[in-house]
Amino acid sequence: MKKIWSLIIIMSLGMVVAGCQKTSATTESNEKTVEVLDSTNQKITVPATPKKIVVFDSSLLDTVDALGEGDKVIGVPVKNLPTYLKQYGDRESVGGVKEPDLEKINALKPDLILISSRQADFKDELAKIAPTVYLATDIKDSWSSAQKNIETVATLFGKESEAKAKIAKIKTSIDALKTKDQALNARSLVVMTNENSLSAFGPGSRYGIVYDTFGLTPVDETLEPSTHGASISYEYILEKNPDYIFVVDRTKAIGGDQSTTNLADNELVKQTNAGKNNHVITLDPQVWYLAGSGLESLPIMIDEISKGLN
Repeated sequence: MKKIWSLIIIMSLGMVVAGCQKTSATTESNEKTVEVLDSTNQKITVPATPKKIVVFDSSLLDTVDALGEGDKVIGVPVKNLPTYLKQYGDRESVGGVKEPDLEKINALKPDLILISSRQADFKDELAKIAPTVYLATDIKDSWSSAQKNIETVATLFGKESEAKAKIAKIKTSIDALKTKDQALNARSLVVMTNENSLSAFGPGSRYGIVYDTFGLTPVDETLEPSTHGASISYEYILEKNPDYIFVVDRTKAIGGDQSTTNLADNELVKQTNAGKNNHVITLDPQVWYLAGSGLESLPIMIDEISKGLN
């Protein structure tokens, strides 16, 4: 009889253990996930509403912030944070924007990593640590690309409706900016300064959004679309004679030597329509050079251009 009872007890314990294992497996299999497409149309599966995120791109970070999910961010490239995102300066430093600290990121054990083109070379290595979503801006179609990236980030947090409402508000501001520029009937030029060098940007370029989306008329439509811009001289600026010049100072954006002469102080620039009418406008270099396509950076850019046209 004792042997029978012992056998019954053993069998009962076995059933309990088996039941526990089944419950554990069911829990794991029921973990909610979401599937998104990255900028290469690759499907990436990530946990729904991720709780520990490493973000390398400023535009993606400001979108996460605008959607109210900033508390999930555990790591950023602290040294390269633009001022308007300084509240994230107390997060863990995960390397530079072009050199992620893989060991540090692995130690943080994130459940999601967001990157853009500056980290593209590390995409595969980062993906070994955690699901990595690569979202880059297509300069040939900046606005559509920005919207797509914003909507993808929103999907990760189930914030699609909030993102759509914010995008609609940005669209309204863009329409108002277009109307203002059309009334002026002016020609504009975007110039990036980098210590002693000058680069000009036309439609379809890094700052092509000014023309392609915001509706400004380029002073030179022959400029080749480019990420780095076309090298120009002060003589070129005088020859083209823009009514408005918008300046992005790369040196200031990356914290370099800021002692170089302001573009508006150049004698040739002073002779242009822009120079004569105080229409040489310096843009926030950190927003334009380090970000430029997020839910927070886009309104800043629109506002700067709009005020510049006043």
